[in-house]
Amino acid sequence: MTAIRLPHSQRPPLALVAGGAASLWLVAWFANAPLAEWIAFDVLRLEPGSHLGEAVAFFALDVPKVLLLLVGIVTLVTFVRSYFPPERVRAALAGRGRLTGTAAAAGFGVITPFCSCSAVPLFIGFVEAGIPLGVTFAFLISSPMVNEVALVLLWGLFGPAVALTYMAAGLAIAIAGGLVIGRLRMERHVESYVWELKRTGSATPMPTPTRSERLVDAWAETRRLVGGIWPFIVIGIGIGAVIHGYVPTELVASIGGAGNLLAVPMVVVLAIPLYSNAAGTIPIVQALLGKGLPLGTTLSFMMAVTAISLPELIILRRVMRLPLLITFVAIVAAGILAIGYLFNALM
Repeated sequence: MTAIRLPHSQRPPLALVAGGAASLWLVAWFANAPLAEWIAFDVLRLEPGSHLGEAVAFFALDVPKVLLLLVGIVTLVTFVRSYFPPERVRAALAGRGRLTGTAAAAGFGVITPFCSCSAVPLFIGFVEAGIPLGVTFAFLISSPMVNEVALVLLWGLFGPAVALTYMAAGLAIAIAGGLVIGRLRMERHVESYVWELKRTGSATPMPTPTRSERLVDAWAETRRLVGGIWPFIVIGIGIGAVIHGYVPTELVASIGGAGNLLAVPMVVVLAIPLYSNAAGTIPIVQALLGKGLPLGTTLSFMMAVTAISLPELIILRRVMRLPLLITFVAIVAAGILAIGYLFNALM
C-alpha cells in the first residue's frame, strides 16, 4: 500500500506537532506507574511483595520510564547540541591556557557526548587543531563519563543530589586527569601518523540550518540513538529487576557495603570488560542503590564502565602507544577509586 504524503503547504505546523508529541509524552509518563502495577498484579496476578512480583513490577515500570526519559532528553539535548558542532568545540578550546582549556574541555565533554567509536577521529581532530594533549584528554574522559543524557536520567530517577554528585565527581576526574597528562608531556607516545596528518583546509561552509530543520534532525538523531541502545537498556533493566526482586539486601550490603574496603576496586575491575554507555548502566545502578550499595561504590562502577571499558581502550590504542594508554587508565582509575572512597566516607 502506497503511503499518502500531504503537500508541504498542507502539513501541520512543526510547533503544533512538537506540542502534541510533548503532551503525549506527559500522558505516558504519568500513566506509567499505575500501568506497571496493573500489569504485574492484576493482569499477571502476581503476589505483591513476592520475588517474582517485585521483579516484574520493576521491569514493567522501568522499561517505559527509562525509554521515555531517553526519547525526551535526547531530542531536547540534540536540538541544543546542534548549535555546538565538533568544529566549534575545537575552535573554542584552541589557544586557551592549560588550566582554563582543561576545565573548558571537561565542561564541553558534558554537553557534547560521543561514544567510543568517535574517540579516534575526535582525538586526531583535536591534535590537528593544536589543542594540548592534556586538554584533549580532559574532553575524552568527561565526554563518555559525564554525558547530559545520563545526568538528566539520574536527576529524574534519584533526584538532584545524586545527579549533581555524579557530575561533580566526573568533572573532577576529567580535569585532574587532563592536568596530570599535560604535565607529564607524553606527546612522544602519540602514534606518529597522527602528527603527520596535515590539515586539508576548511571545508566549504555549510548553510546554517533553520530551527525547524534542527528539530527534525534532532528527532532523526533520537530515533537513531535510541534505536541503537534500547537493547542494552532492556538488558540492563532486566538485570536490575533480578537484583531488585531476588538478590537479598544483606548479601549486597556484605559484599559491597562501606565496611568492605575492597568493594570499590572490585567493582572497577568488574566494570572493565563490560561495554555500555552511562544510560545503559543506570537501571543496574538503580537496583544496586535500592539494595543498599553505597553511593561511592555505585558511582565507581558506573564511571568505570563508561570511561575505561575494554572496547574503549582497544579503540584508543589505535592513536596512542602503550605507555600513554597505561598512564591514561592509571590516572582515570585512581580518580574513580578516590571518588568511590570519598563519597562512601561522606555519605
